[in-house]
Amino acid sequence: MGSGPDAWRAYFYPETFDPATNEGTLRNLFDERDRFVLQRLEYGATRARQGQLRMGDVDVPRTFDAAHLRAIHRYVFQDVYAWAGEYRTVSIAKGTPRGFADVKTGEVDRYLRDVTAMVTSTQWGRLDHEQFAQRAATVFAYINQAHPFREGNGRSSKVFMEHVAELSRFELDYSRVTPEQWNEASKWSAPDLFAYEPHADELVPVFRAIAVERTPSASTAAEGPHRDLGTLRASYPQSATKATRPGQSTPAAARYGGPTRPGRGPESTRGEQGR
Repeated sequence: MGSGPDAWRAYFYPETFDPATNEGTLRNLFDERDRFVLQRLEYGATRARQGQLRMGDVDVPRTFDAAHLRAIHRYVFQDVYAWAGEYRTVSIAKGTPRGFADVKTGEVDRYLRDVTAMVTSTQWGRLDHEQFAQRAATVFAYINQAHPFREGNGRSSKVFMEHVAELSRFELDYSRVTPEQWNEASKWSAPDLFAYEPHADELVPVFRAIAVERTPSASTAAEGPHRDLGTLRASYPQSATKATRPGQSTPAAARYGGPTRPGRGPESTRGEQGR
């Protein structure tokens, strides 16, 4: 798709693009020009796909890397955007001086490599509630700063974090915080201008609230708290692209008719709840 202003505009239907706001209606598989209608269609389609992932109808290999996150995004948004699962080609700042990871310098992959290192080096089954909240907050802060996709980073990141939580004694109940609390914590987790490391401490209270003790089932009780990546990966043998290979999905339209903090920059919409 290229880079620069032309690349930004290429994401939108030309007749909907407003140069004053640099926004419009994203090109979509519904071919819908009204952005408010598109929003409803998008949420209906992605909610259904997220439900399928959570019910285990489709397996995404738990590799905890860029391919893992891209496979989630590809599956969840396959009915909505042709670029589902692909990195954005443009920079996104959303009001912050630092902006999200720079796609032109490989920074997206650097953040996601850090995520992989953190997840795979942590003994999740041994963490107590506070330790889990701190570690999960750090992992999410790096994913959020990577912000690999043009749209849908929040939803795909939440599924990824649910997969991380599978390694632990906890599960994530996002309903235990408000969208405003989630968005504010995500916003303030941004690195300082010219810095790399996110402020994960801003997200710890959120993950402390949403992490709840998992009730062991008969199948997981025998595993105990020391379940590891090898065991989990063996449960998900599909390739990262198999879930969305051509010919698997039916046409989307047929299924879904119808104030600032000192020293940290201006307000933004980083990590919007559900986006």
